[in-house]
Amino acid sequence: MDVAATLHAERLRAGLSQAELARRAGTSQATVSAYETGAKQPSVATFSRLLAATGARLGVSHAAPASVAQPAPAELRRAGETLAQVIRLAEALPVEHAPALRYPRLGRRAA
Repeated sequence: MDVAATLHAERLRAGLSQAELARRAGTSQATVSAYETGAKQPSVATFSRLLAATGARLGVSHAAPASVAQPAPAELRRAGETLAQVIRLAEALPVEHAPALRYPRLGRRAA
């Protein structure tokens, strides 16, 4: 939502000046101007109060949730078995810890 554009449009729709909106909402004209230009962002409560002063209301709408494909039980079982095999394989690998980490020497590139 573009707060600045919404506030500006609702103020104009209500036929209010910035000073009149500020008086109704209990703030200053400079603050309303800063909100409308996007120089400042009002809190949700302040934005709601400003909209109420224009006769509008701030509402929340929920977008339809994206459908999520649920794997079939057989796919979940197969994935679980594969994961178990990978873990068993990793546990079976020999481990040899070096006393210190060694990195290859990085040479300088010719310019």
